[in-house]
Parts: sequence; C-alpha cells; structure tokens
Amino acid sequence: MFAKNERTEAAITDLTRDGEGIGRAEGCTLFVKDALPGDRVLAHITRPKKTYAYARTERILSPSPDRVEAACPEARRCGGCRLQELRYEAQLAFKEKLVRDALVRIGGFPEPPMKGIVGMEEPFRYRNKAQYPIGMVKGELTAGFYVSRTHDIIPVSDCLLTREVNAEILRIFLEFLKEYRISAYDEQTGAGLVRHLLIREGFSTGQILVCPVISGSSLPKSGVLVERLRVIPGITSICLNVNTSRGNVILGQKVIPLFGDPWIEDELDGLRFRISPLSFYQVNPVQTVRLYRAALEAAGLTGQETVFDLYCGIGTISLFLARKAKEVCGVEIVPDAIRDAKENAARNGICNARFYTGAAEELVSRGCFEEGVPLPHADVVVVDPPRKGCDPALLKAILRMEPDRVVYVSCDPATLARDLKTLCADGRYALRSAQPFDMFSQSCHTECVVKLVRQEPGADRE
Repeated sequence: MFAKNERTEAAITDLTRDGEGIGRAEGCTLFVKDALPGDRVLAHITRPKKTYAYARTERILSPSPDRVEAACPEARRCGGCRLQELRYEAQLAFKEKLVRDALVRIGGFPEPPMKGIVGMEEPFRYRNKAQYPIGMVKGELTAGFYVSRTHDIIPVSDCLLTREVNAEILRIFLEFLKEYRISAYDEQTGAGLVRHLLIREGFSTGQILVCPVISGSSLPKSGVLVERLRVIPGITSICLNVNTSRGNVILGQKVIPLFGDPWIEDELDGLRFRISPLSFYQVNPVQTVRLYRAALEAAGLTGQETVFDLYCGIGTISLFLARKAKEVCGVEIVPDAIRDAKENAARNGICNARFYTGAAEELVSRGCFEEGVPLPHADVVVVDPPRKGCDPALLKAILRMEPDRVVYVSCDPATLARDLKTLCADGRYALRSAQPFDMFSQSCHTECVVKLVRQEPGADRE
C-alpha cells in the first residue's frame, strides 16, 4: 500500500462520475485528479486508504490521444469544467457510458435500450445563467467561481461557458462595490453584505436579468448601480435577492425589484416563458429544445391523454406537452415557479394546462390537488426531479396511478437508475428507451430522457 506523498506511475484507463482518472499501480486502484483515460502519469498520493488511494497528477508522462489544451487557464482548479482537457467527442462517449453503466449496475438492466447521446455543435458559451460568489481574495474584492470541492474563490472575469456580456456586468458591479466600500459576505463570520451576483439571459429575446444576492434588507447606492448597468444593451431587469441565512444555499425567498419587472422572458420552440430569479429554467436553451422534443416523443401523445408533469418548474415541459395532450396537470413546490407557470400558459394561449403548488409526492399520494377533488386518471406521467431523484413516496404513488407511460427526465444517472429499478421491479413497467443529452458541456453532468411502458399480462401496452 502507498503512504501519503508517495509518488508512483499509473496508466489511466477510465474516469469516475466526477471526472477523476482511474488507474492501478502495485495492485492498488488509484483515483487521480487531472488524469484522463489513455494518460500515463506520475501520481502524487494525497489520501491513501486500505485498498485504494486518491492522488493528483504531478506530471503527465505520456498524454492520452484524447487530451487537448484547455481553453480556460483555470479549468483544472475550477469545479465547473472538469472535462475541458478531454476532446469533446470523448466527453460525449464518457457521458453515454455513465448512463449505460448506471442502468446496468444500479438499475439492474443488463442490456438497456440506449439511444445515442445528443451533443452540441458549439460546446462553449451555452449557459443562460451564472451565479458568481463575491468575496475577498488576497485582500482584493473579487468575483469568480469556487475551487473544486471548496468555497475558495477563483477570480474569473470571463467564464467560457457563459455569455461574453457577463464580463462587463461583473466589471461594473465590482467597481461599484469597491467605490462605495460595500463589503462582501464572509461565510465564516456571517459579516458583510454581498454574497453572490446572479445573471440570467433569454437567448432568443436578448433580455438580461441582474440580481445581487445580499445578506441584508437593502443595497447602499443601489440607484447608482442601476444607472451604470442600464447602459448595457439587453438589461431589462435589475433586482435584489435577500438571503440572511447562514447556510450555503445561494438564493433567499425575497426578491426586491430595482429596475424593470423582476423577471425576463425567453422563447423555446415557439413558446414564450417568464423567468424570475427563483425559477428553475434549463441553463442550456439549445439543448433544452432537443431534450423536451424527445420527452414529447416519448410521451406518445395523440391529443386524448391526461398528463401529469411532476416537478414542473415554470411549466416548460408542461406547455410542450399541452400542445399535444388533452390536459396537463403540473406540480411544483416553489410558489414563484407556479406563478410563472400560470403566467406562461396564459401568455401562450394554452388553456388545457393547470398548475398546483406543493410537494408532488404529497399531492399525488393523497389523491387530490384540490381539497375534495379527486385526481383524474393519468395516461402519462412525466417527472423531472432534482439531482436527488424522486421521493420514494412519489414512486409508490405513480405505481398506484398506473399510467400507460412514464417519461423520466433526469440530471443524475445514479438516482435515475435507482428510481427505474423501483418502477420496474415487479414487471408492471418496462424500460423502452434511454437517451442521454449533453446539457452541460465540459462538465461531468449529463441529462437523460427515459421512456417506461406499462405492461399487462400477455399484452404490450406501448
């Protein structure tokens, strides 16, 4: 076994789901930071264990044929671009393998019916949302991103995953804070005012929302900030988000408008959506259209179906579905998102979509969205849960509802596979297709659309 700070040569053969290289040396498995499959590296042991060890790449002895030069100088330190040194085609193969391996090993599907991953034509500048922590680095007020697995800030003036305009917004904001001596929030002490800067952009509309997150009730000289930011074309909304908690949740629940409406609008596939600071909205609009079209295809709608869209957010998938369904019932726990969903349905002239606030597992489990009104039969259930997957109570409720089809949109292959194993455990549902989508190029994350079909004895219900 290895000791801490030992060095050893290792051939890297695979990647973990977090983007660490996997290799072996002297009969020990190594997890090596900044190493890629095909690399041969000199590994510096950082955390030895009984049967394996963690290490970092001290030197690349021979590079992988899939290794490329990172476009961003901070790609290794920053937590958002773990794969930037991996050729894009190899990134796609890695993500497709992540989904397949999870379905086999966790889900228990020996031969999952996979469709090829849908990649991007341009895997940079795709994010319509960025959240920059504000803090002190070597005595200087700065903004950037966190070092991987820490809350230490790397100063970044222009992230290559975000829009170019963000760099100018950051410059103006930081100069304003410095000029008026407005303090950054300190996570350790709870002192200071400014925690983050949130920027959202509607790619199709060009509208931009700028939202400082503060640990207080107001921002000094906010009128000056508004005047300086308004010179940037596209800025239609400037607001404050108040977060006085001591935790690491970025946004609080209170939004204070400073200029314009506290939202922007964007368009996807002919549908127009209102997006507020607290709303969930996919960060990659180009891939979102492809993802939602795939979900719509998996739903197999003919115009006669009642569809439940659980974890519906601001109603993006719901409205895609409503154009082909008899009716759609959307459920989301965030009240602001449901308010936006109702507004979005109205502005798009969609009358067959209804939205309800609450935890999906609670509303579905008790059998009603409104007091005394039983749930209609669901022909199709669509779920798009957070990374932790579906609540077990919701999975049980879906099985009791017995929809003909379940469409599962997932952002985590492991929790997806776990939930599919539950839904398919007794043979009532069969996995018909799984298709990954690269929504988060340069990172280790991937999205997936899965179709389940209800089975009856002796009959195929597809």
